Amino acid sequence: MASKEKASKEKASKEKASKEKASKEKVEFQVYNTMTRQKEVFKSKEPGKVKMYVCGVTSYDLSHIGHARAYVAFDVLYRYLKYLGYDVMYVRNFTDVDDKIIRRANELGEDPTALSGRYCQEFLKDMDDLQCLLPTHQPRVTEHMEQIKEMIAKIMTNGCAYTIDGDVYFSVDSFPEYGRLSGRKLEDNRAGERVEVDSRKRNPADFALWKAAKPGEPSWESPWGPGRPGWHIECSAMSAYYLTHSFDIHGGGMDLTFPHHENEIAQSCAACQESKISYWMHNGFVNIDDEKMSKSLGNFFTIREVTRLYHPLALRYFLLGMHYRSPVNYSISQIEIASESVFYIYQTLHDCEQALLVFQQGTETATNVRGRVIPQAQECIKKLRIELETKLSDDLHTPTILNAALQEALKLMNSYLNLLKRKQSQQQLSAVLSLTELLKEVKAVLDVLGLLASSTCAEVLQQFKERALKRAELTEEDVLRAIEERKLARKNKDFARSDQIRTDLAAKGISLMDNIGTTETDWRPCVRSEQEQPAAPAKPSQSAAAVQQKPVAPSQQMQSTAATQTEQPAAAPLQQEHAAVPPQ
Repeated sequence: MASKEKASKEKASKEKASKEKASKEKVEFQVYNTMTRQKEVFKSKEPGKVKMYVCGVTSYDLSHIGHARAYVAFDVLYRYLKYLGYDVMYVRNFTDVDDKIIRRANELGEDPTALSGRYCQEFLKDMDDLQCLLPTHQPRVTEHMEQIKEMIAKIMTNGCAYTIDGDVYFSVDSFPEYGRLSGRKLEDNRAGERVEVDSRKRNPADFALWKAAKPGEPSWESPWGPGRPGWHIECSAMSAYYLTHSFDIHGGGMDLTFPHHENEIAQSCAACQESKISYWMHNGFVNIDDEKMSKSLGNFFTIREVTRLYHPLALRYFLLGMHYRSPVNYSISQIEIASESVFYIYQTLHDCEQALLVFQQGTETATNVRGRVIPQAQECIKKLRIELETKLSDDLHTPTILNAALQEALKLMNSYLNLLKRKQSQQQLSAVLSLTELLKEVKAVLDVLGLLASSTCAEVLQQFKERALKRAELTEEDVLRAIEERKLARKNKDFARSDQIRTDLAAKGISLMDNIGTTETDWRPCVRSEQEQPAAPAKPSQSAAAVQQKPVAPSQQMQSTAATQTEQPAAAPLQQEHAAVPPQ
């Protein structure tokens, strides 16, 4: 009888696993294709493999949050493709020779190659801070001159380019489909170059493939004389070299749609008729006070300026809080809310790890007792996994994951932490097993989103606290002195003074928490009041109006991350006012 019952349970378990697998397989990964202006089911050219190219930075200065927006978005794409089981070849280039690089090098009296090399390394540091995985290849223009010259030669052989005094121009009239990506008509297009329009060109929209050398500038020998590549040809040549002329995904910022990507299509097709990119993907702009962030307006902020005062994970969380194709409105209030949300995540993870250490031996002997995991936890884990796959498969819709199932899982984890302190025997074991499984699943989700740090949770929390002190312009000794002064005030029943100390610290972004059953008080970062928030983590000369907007109220009050704390600021998941998918 027992044998039959066991066989029946095993059969039911297999059927359930089969249904879950079938359900997972039904989720089709869809991406928005700029070329077709609609979402399409993703199908790689070669089964199980994906070839992806994303336009990189021009390395003449520190990277700004617009760069962070682009590379975090495509890092999520890279991670999710790997999660789906694809073998991904990801190529992201460096433009290390350009008018801007030369101009900056001349201003500083520095060699252009040395200057660009230095900023390439600074970019990589920023990307590492933001948890962006290294691409498979990171080619530099100066290392691929032969491939660039070979492509230009093919374009000329095919009658799609012409030379003038050592310059080589692509003839847009030779490519009737010019404008299909951006939707522009040829007669409406401007040259779109980084230099003034050359009156020698046959058509003002013609663009440079090769630029004749100028005195004092870096140059390379070529069949058309010494010079250097135009801006657009480099990506066509390097993507073809690493990925062939026909590959799966080409990505970049929305501002690259025209002229850069439009020109890439034209010159790539002119060099090889079989040139074909399946999906063109573009991320939205970063806006400051509803204006596009740009250096010309003086309203841009480097990644380094932001991460000096806010943890890089907070910046990444902020960027993931909006759909990658939507505009992002950067503000101090939003980055502070994101910072608090990530702190809450890591406080919960840390508390779980510490609690599970106490029960480690019991957990190790009972991990195979799956039936003892609380059904509510099983349902939460299932929901979290399904939401991750369904939302990311819907054109990488990250905001819903952050604000729904993930928050529910964290809240449930905190409830089990409280259960461990109140319950005994079997109920306690069930809570331990449930926490173990929840912790594992939450970390898996954070890993796909790039929000799982390589440091320990304790180290991450300390890094958040250090930045909070920097924002408050306080030292930890200052905070501890204030805590002692508050203890004395409470002892003397001077509750007005006690409340004022707490209020003053909270206004600076420091929240005090009294532990139940003890006289101890801890502190943690919190969102500062609007009056205390600086104009921006940038140059003092910049206007506060450029970045200020009213703080967004937390969308829900979260449970305490530590059961012994009597108070806990809201976890404050980001509101989704900019999270909607753009019209299709």
